[in-house]
Amino acid sequence: MSAPLQNDLLLRALLRQPTPRTPVWMMRQAGRYLPEYRATRARAGSFLQLCMNPELACEVTLQPLERYRLDAAILFSDILTVPHAMNVGLSFETGEGPKIARPVRTSADIDRLPIPDPEGELRYVMDAVRTIRRELNGRVPLIGFSGSPWTVGTYMVEGGSSKNFEHIKGLLYGSPQELHRLLDIITRATIAYLNGQIAAGAQAVMVFDTWGGALTPRDYSEFSLRYMQQIVDGVTREADGRRVPVILYTKGGGGWLAGMAATGCDALGVDWTTDLADARRAVQGKVALQGNLDPSVLYAPPERIREQVGLVLASYGHGPGHVFNLGHGIHPEVKPEHALAMIEAVHELSPRYHAERG
Repeated sequence: MSAPLQNDLLLRALLRQPTPRTPVWMMRQAGRYLPEYRATRARAGSFLQLCMNPELACEVTLQPLERYRLDAAILFSDILTVPHAMNVGLSFETGEGPKIARPVRTSADIDRLPIPDPEGELRYVMDAVRTIRRELNGRVPLIGFSGSPWTVGTYMVEGGSSKNFEHIKGLLYGSPQELHRLLDIITRATIAYLNGQIAAGAQAVMVFDTWGGALTPRDYSEFSLRYMQQIVDGVTREADGRRVPVILYTKGGGGWLAGMAATGCDALGVDWTTDLADARRAVQGKVALQGNLDPSVLYAPPERIREQVGLVLASYGHGPGHVFNLGHGIHPEVKPEHALAMIEAVHELSPRYHAERG
């Protein structure tokens, strides 16, 4: 029997239910900006070893909660755990990001891809979820996550990060059916992976579409949103007697929010290039919104951070359905006390947007 949830603000806000203030968490809140994270990562030996050690993954997941008044924990893992389990030869090079030794570029490459078992090859992630839920003991909800099929597919085809998407866009325009075949496999694997996380204790899930903004509107609909729609349709939406909210996030996707909201997801992450007032109009009350402070604001002095937090809160305006977050992950060089300034400003300034208006 899991411990009762002491702070359910995040889950209520994601379902557009009233809350006394705006809940807050940060993408990449367990990360290199924290000295305690860097110490744990050094003990683990490498980023991948840290991801694959449930006890250490739990340790770093909880670290930001010891420092800050956050309303959620997010599983410490990586969007490339699924392709790692598909035997593509994933490694992380210091200062260079992920590398894939065996990129997927031919029909034969696609044929060889297995769909990993969440409790087999990916059991270390499920064990991390179980460990974190146990150690949280109901303090705040735990968010699970995955990459979007398009974004995961981009890494798998390119062999790592990319600026011009030479190989995957070559596949998209030259052999679209082969790309659909690849994206279908990744989607089925992702649904199984997220359902495994929910079964292990994740109380909300988020799908990160980092590279969706690189597509034309037509191609976004066909090669990214179509597969996120399948994920929304395929994931477990209720567990422990509560709804499991699903958050979709496309970086650079501000022009497609209405289409994203129509998937039936519960919330959309919004990056800093879209004003929340515009985003709120676009989704017409169908979904909650999460975001969207520019992560670079956290390089500024605390008084400027507080001012910018106020502008984001004002942009969303009065009423439920807003989760405060950065518009993307926190930068590694940010001072921890600057993250504190942001979080405390949300606690201080947001209640006025939830008070009954006379």
